[in-house]
Amino acid sequence: MTTICQAKPYLPAIESAYFKTTPADFIVTEQLDIEFSGAGEHLWVYVFKENMNTTFVAKLLAMWADIGVRDVGFSGLKDRRAQTFQWFSLLIPKSVMPSISFEKFIKTQALNDDEKVSLLKTHWHHKKLGRGTHKTNHFNLTLREVKGNRQAIDEQLHAIATLGVPNYFGDQRFGIDAQNIQKSQQFFEKILATGKPYKPYKKDQERHALLISTARSVLFNAVLDYRVSLGLWNQAIAGDVFNLDGTGSVFTSEITDEICQRISKGDIHPTAPLFGAGKSLATDDCLSLEKAILDDEKYASFTKGLVAIKAKMARRSTRLLIGNLKWQWQNDEILTLEFNLPKGSFATVVLDAIVAELIQS
Repeated sequence: MTTICQAKPYLPAIESAYFKTTPADFIVTEQLDIEFSGAGEHLWVYVFKENMNTTFVAKLLAMWADIGVRDVGFSGLKDRRAQTFQWFSLLIPKSVMPSISFEKFIKTQALNDDEKVSLLKTHWHHKKLGRGTHKTNHFNLTLREVKGNRQAIDEQLHAIATLGVPNYFGDQRFGIDAQNIQKSQQFFEKILATGKPYKPYKKDQERHALLISTARSVLFNAVLDYRVSLGLWNQAIAGDVFNLDGTGSVFTSEITDEICQRISKGDIHPTAPLFGAGKSLATDDCLSLEKAILDDEKYASFTKGLVAIKAKMARRSTRLLIGNLKWQWQNDEILTLEFNLPKGSFATVVLDAIVAELIQS
């Protein structure tokens, strides 16, 4: 396979580090740019939470406002063992605030001692908060008991700040002990066995969406892993489909000096498939590379199942650029990292690129 733009792979410079020893070691702030109308039936609330997952907080907010959970909107799921700041919206008819303050309400709930949640801001708005509305997440991470050569670690962080990292789906996508993968496989095997058109009940749509997303993520990671093994995750090959950085726009092109320069500058990225029904945009070497993975029999239940339910074929960048990466050594063993990532990407993927053994306690 002929390659044109030269890749620069690297191995993790940190031998091992402890992570999430406390929730304050993983701070996530959702960055959402919106101008509130000040009127409407949707109460938007900016929430701080610690040791609580997003869906549980959504249920608490629904109970507080005496509305259904379906009337609570949020843009993205945030980690449980962390300190996170994110927006929710509550559909409240007649725009009447709940009779009891959220602070008093939460005291009536049997929360664990380490669970915290509070409202920081409220705004009325005319629209519900939809999934994927936020543009980026800001991360502030702390690594402890860092082992490795400090100079080499600093050099690698400088390189990653420029080059980015492979854009894998993180382990969170696959559930505890990757249980979602087996559940997804069973889900598709059942659909294929019935031979009937896929028509989920409304109550099952959210659960099915997770299993479908899991399958697409498994396939994407497998193709990306192959490109990484060949040194192709951040360079172009014949037949590639390119993504314009920061957008969902994709296009095809011959490999020219201009294309290589745009990849080098981070303006565009190669992509891999979020598999589904329909013809792939990839051709030539890129299509051959992807088929070498996707045609593997071990993925048959996923590929055939996604076609059967008519999941839409899409593309995702193989490279993740890290926004405004900064780091600081608190001492010889404690390293703090600060950066922005676009929605749909994973901070743990950044850590995996720099830490060989990430120990979570």
